[in-house]
Amino acid sequence: MSEKPTAIITGAAGGMGIGLVAGFRAAGYDVIAVDRTAAAGITALDVRDEAAVSSLAASLDRLAVLINAAGIIRRREEYDPAVFAEVMAVNVTGMMRLCVACRPALARAGGAIVNIASLYALTGAPHAPAYSASKGAVVNLSKSLAIEWAKDGIRVNAIAPGWIVTELNRDYLMSEQGQALKREIPIGRFGEERDLDGPLLLLVSDAGRFVTGTTIVADGGQVVALRG
Repeated sequence: MSEKPTAIITGAAGGMGIGLVAGFRAAGYDVIAVDRTAAAGITALDVRDEAAVSSLAASLDRLAVLINAAGIIRRREEYDPAVFAEVMAVNVTGMMRLCVACRPALARAGGAIVNIASLYALTGAPHAPAYSASKGAVVNLSKSLAIEWAKDGIRVNAIAPGWIVTELNRDYLMSEQGQALKREIPIGRFGEERDLDGPLLLLVSDAGRFVTGTTIVADGGQVVALRG
């Protein structure tokens, strides 16, 4: 029996990360789930810690998949430049740090990276200027790495999810304000965590072998409707 391909998923302890870990394990991956704080089945890793990131990457011979889902949002606090810098350090620099550290193992496996962006990368977010700026950077970072690392056989893409129901936002999305948001979605519902499994697995599998440098928007048609 062949060994399972290895996937690293950051931001695995909360939000969409929990669903991503479950989806990749169900698809047959040996998942290394990491988050800033250790938990059951979760390895502690702060993406701002260069030594820790380097140590994790050095422990890998081959890496089939890297999913960068770690991210923070501080909303209107982000108008403080110090808070703005904190968000960028996690959401952009931390992501880049992990990508660079894992590049050799990804190259040996002909692996794929998927970076988690956001609809705010496309629309902006006045209530969260650093978060939206960071997610715009994620989209363009993914394009840049896709071009540069194609010669290594590494594909790099991004996903921009819309409103996905998680334990962290469930109460808000079920509120009156949340239901008003749902009316903006042509499909007529919020996303479920499993709705990201298909796009993600496409991007990291042989079925997506000719796809790199792109961003898949998984939002039920919300952005298209807003632009219309």
